[in-house]
Amino acid sequence: MRRKIGYARVSTIGQTLDTQLKTLKNYGCEKIFCEKVSGANAQRDQLRKMVRSLKKEDTVIVARIDRLARSTFDLFAIVHDITKKGGHFYSLAEPWADTNTSTGRLMLAVLAGLADVERDLIRTRTAEGRARAIEQGKRMGRPSKISEQEKQDVIRRRSNGESLKSVAKDFGISVATVSRLTIAAACVQAEKKEKVLSSY
Repeated sequence: MRRKIGYARVSTIGQTLDTQLKTLKNYGCEKIFCEKVSGANAQRDQLRKMVRSLKKEDTVIVARIDRLARSTFDLFAIVHDITKKGGHFYSLAEPWADTNTSTGRLMLAVLAGLADVERDLIRTRTAEGRARAIEQGKRMGRPSKISEQEKQDVIRRRSNGESLKSVAKDFGISVATVSRLTIAAACVQAEKKEKVLSSY
């Protein structure tokens, strides 16, 4: 049986969830996960809890896309996690964002491409900044706390639904590092799928 699962978030002190909750309830959401954190904050416990609770054919509903994610890159990673659980995504304010429809799935593919472009832009800016720092004689970065094998283990455990906090604690790394590794892995997988599809 398909369930409508709502997700609501506010990120500014003084804001309330009332409007979002009313909108989601009116749409028929039987359960709503509420969050009062910044979109840039990696500690989004309710979002992670919601994704873990999803069953096949569940649909995650938001009042607006910006209530779920702060960037294209972030949005693609979250929607990817939802679809990987067999669920769907729908934004009430942006009807095109509906993975139950062919148009929505097409937009998701476009979103993956935009996320890839965004990732490349970030990579380019990082490389340029690194090059400037090296020219100025600055020491870059610090030794990685975990090996390549451990990174793969982190990604595997996250794909199995373990929480960011639990994985971070076991490997002695920050929640932000676990999140970054997970998103990067999702983008790599999306890029591989896109290459396979384009080869036909």
